[in-house]
Amino acid sequence: MMKIFKVLLLALLPATLLSIFFFREKAVLLIIVGVGVSVASEALFQFIFKRKYTYKDGGAIVTGLLLALSVSPSTPLYVLAAASAVAIILGKQVFGGFPKNLFNPTLLGRLFIVLAFPTALKPWLSPIDMVATATPLQIFRETGVMTPIWDLFIGNIGGSIGEVSALALLLGASYLFYKKFANWRIPVGILATVAVIAVLVGQNPFFHIFSGSLILASVFMATDPATSPKSDNGRWIFAISIGIIVMVIRLWGWVPEGTTFAILGMNYLVPFINTEMDRLKAEKTKKA
Repeated sequence: MMKIFKVLLLALLPATLLSIFFFREKAVLLIIVGVGVSVASEALFQFIFKRKYTYKDGGAIVTGLLLALSVSPSTPLYVLAAASAVAIILGKQVFGGFPKNLFNPTLLGRLFIVLAFPTALKPWLSPIDMVATATPLQIFRETGVMTPIWDLFIGNIGGSIGEVSALALLLGASYLFYKKFANWRIPVGILATVAVIAVLVGQNPFFHIFSGSLILASVFMATDPATSPKSDNGRWIFAISIGIIVMVIRLWGWVPEGTTFAILGMNYLVPFINTEMDRLKAEKTKKA
């Protein structure tokens, strides 16, 4: 288990380093708080309830780092601290810890921020010069103008500190898939579905793929083995459904970005997907 989290941390290194380069001390403080509170929350919960200590395996570090990378550089530290505690305690430990949790802890923590502190992610800041700006998805929704693909690719945009550069995330994803610690079907299924729907509605698929938290969440959160289906067919169903929900929210929903809602919603259905895939496999075996 420790090896899994070690590989995840290495895969997140490009995005982490670039976030620090772009947002300097703001990124450093967010990462320290996210990781520190996550580890402390796990250790304290296990101490209070006399459970085996697992904070040394790196899981809490990954959760805290991912949560820090998924927030705005202007997010108050106390908000991130509260979200980190929620992610670890309500998203992970109350279920018995990894891999028994039903929902991805990082996304549950981010949902907590959206619902409990709806203004905490604003203002979004541009990299380097730290000027208040809108995210590409917000700009597109308000004006219909798409941010240049190259800016999305290298990270010259406003957004969460770890999601702004598609290049950094794709480098990490390549390492993760090379080490075979994430199932490629899930991110490929999500991104392909988003691309197909974008083409069908006459929009640039690369804009939708590189915008928002889609790559970060598809690669590092949707592939969570505890909260994703265990069969390949189930993974395709899971991924395609997430892609559809994301695009429905982006095109017609009340928020510009729907990745968090899409993945958490499908997390809830994973036990059902697993059960149905097992049933269909058993029926196929019986007929054979």
